[in-house]
Amino acid sequence: MRFNPPKKITNAVLLISAFVIVSLILWNTNSFFKKFKEEERHKMEIWATAQSELLSSPEDQELGNIYLKVFQNNTSTPMILVDADGSYKLHNLPDLDPADTLGIRQKIRRFSSENSPLEISYQEELLATLYYGNSEVLNKLKFYPIALLLIIFLFGAVIFFFFKTNKASEQNRLWAGMAKETAHQIGTPLTSLLGWNELLKEKSLTPEITDEIEKDIIRLQTITERFSQIGSKPKLEVADIVAETRDAYEYLQARNSKLVRFSFTPGAASVPVMLNPSLYQWTIENLVNNGIDAMKGKGEIAIEVIPENSWVNILVSDTGSGMPKNQWHRIFEPGITTKKRGWGLGLSLVRRIVEDYHQGKIKVLSSGKEGTIMQLSLQMHK
Repeated sequence: MRFNPPKKITNAVLLISAFVIVSLILWNTNSFFKKFKEEERHKMEIWATAQSELLSSPEDQELGNIYLKVFQNNTSTPMILVDADGSYKLHNLPDLDPADTLGIRQKIRRFSSENSPLEISYQEELLATLYYGNSEVLNKLKFYPIALLLIIFLFGAVIFFFFKTNKASEQNRLWAGMAKETAHQIGTPLTSLLGWNELLKEKSLTPEITDEIEKDIIRLQTITERFSQIGSKPKLEVADIVAETRDAYEYLQARNSKLVRFSFTPGAASVPVMLNPSLYQWTIENLVNNGIDAMKGKGEIAIEVIPENSWVNILVSDTGSGMPKNQWHRIFEPGITTKKRGWGLGLSLVRRIVEDYHQGKIKVLSSGKEGTIMQLSLQMHK
């Protein structure tokens, strides 16, 4: 099945059109540069011819005035005229000292690399040699394609990141839609299960059985509520984060293997924060389950609440094998996982809940052979 073929074709057409336009601009700029350089060469040849006539006919005052006007019209091209006796004459080089022979020689070498020198002769006698460089306009024009390519590169990077962000946004909307639809589909059988559980109670069954069934139904309702909040801004309320963390801790401890040892350090009697309890407990469960997976189902999980100034830090540590430091930031990206099996969505969802919904912080505090410590930080409510 094909998705959005017109959009893909449009993107391809836009990219090809941009490439063609850029190619035409570069080709036109290069052609203009060559033409301008040829015209400047022609101008220098005229200048050299005038210089030759002036040197060969110094007594003709009328011709001298004409040639002088030719010289005066050239105010942009830097030149060095080297007479047959080796003396120098500088034109349009205000920053070069005529007595600086070393600087003049360096400039001559540079001019020779830019343009072929012109020999000024009369009746096969060499009178002088003209060395000239590119004018200021030509130099600026020479770097124009480089500047244009840089702009194009930046423009291409912007387009790339735009398409990438747009694709990520579409994926986020897809996941949010799937989560809401899942919550909607689960809601109907849950209501039915509640009714059946009430009927079981009327049959005078062992209360422990129906109580446990009811607990699991309530748990499923909580999960449904969590999924229904994905993709929309959740409602926050003032809650005691110590109590909420303890509830998540007790639930996880009761439903995990005895091979996993749990410990909880509250750090304070109560700490009020703006919280969505359902999503917060989901965050703790994700962090704890990741730790249990890292320990391969055997080890120690420790949860600690540490109030610090206006923030409260929740540390979730495990005794697993840890992860390399270059993975500390990447594990929060969608699709990144250190497990052999997994979608890589758990920690990306955790970061979204903590940072986007609660304006908090989440990071890997430390990780190594002795285990990993995850730190979740939220601002206290004043």
